[in-house]
Amino acid sequence: MKLGTNLSFAIKRWIDGPQLAEIVKSKLGLQYVQYTWDLSDPWWPADKRDKIAVSYAKAFKEAGITIESTFGGLASYAYNHFLAPTEEMRALGFEHFQRAIDMTSAMEVAAAGMPFGSFSYSDAKNAQKRDEIYKIALAMIVKLARHAKEKGLATLLIEPVPLATEFPATAAEALKMMNDLDGQTDIPVRLLVDWGHALYKPLFKENANMDIWMEVCGKYIHSFHIQQTDGSLDCHWSFTRDGLVTPQGLHDFWRKYNLDTQTFFLEIIYPFEADDDFVLEDMIKTADIVRIAA
Repeated sequence: MKLGTNLSFAIKRWIDGPQLAEIVKSKLGLQYVQYTWDLSDPWWPADKRDKIAVSYAKAFKEAGITIESTFGGLASYAYNHFLAPTEEMRALGFEHFQRAIDMTSAMEVAAAGMPFGSFSYSDAKNAQKRDEIYKIALAMIVKLARHAKEKGLATLLIEPVPLATEFPATAAEALKMMNDLDGQTDIPVRLLVDWGHALYKPLFKENANMDIWMEVCGKYIHSFHIQQTDGSLDCHWSFTRDGLVTPQGLHDFWRKYNLDTQTFFLEIIYPFEADDDFVLEDMIKTADIVRIAA
């Protein structure tokens, strides 16, 4: 099983590149990471932003760690982006992703991604408006894929979310999006599927399982976020807690579907109030638990 980590655990705590790379390599024992935009905001002035982002990339490369992708974090997720109700807000979502692509290119990382966005309360309840905004958003992704190719990226990623007011939420919606984009983009647009999202019972009920995602749109899944959850919320707990996701189940899933390149990225999000030493120790235990389960 190919295991890595999103760097979400580190935000506001370990923001020195060499120190963070050493933690991932020596303490977590991992060689694949997903860089979070919470470490360098795409909206920062490009010269200063890229200097910081490249310093992280350099530190991880020197430590022998591969940054496989960059991804929107907590700050990015707060906004409606491509599914916003106005043209001005959607244009800002476009620029947000475009600037993140530019930052990713400067880091010499091959893929970048984020959730697609959120409909407003009113638009979410209006099927005609949803469809209208969705088509506009798809055209934006096509343009961004062209820009990403020009910048040297190989893939763009979209993360399905467990909210009916967003898109895609279900496996069927994710497949629709992939089909709608298939053959229309200069580089592939693929899915990053979060286990905690897929197991969200209030929305998916009896369909809250990962097998459905593999059966419906598995060929489009590029990578995964893994987290511990009880299925009632998007918990992002570590694997030192009990829940619906078992380390053995992750290993069994990997073998069942003959996965080989689709990294499982730990995406553990701790409260900002959590003690830093506790967070580090908990991440070390989590990586060990998941790695040795098979």
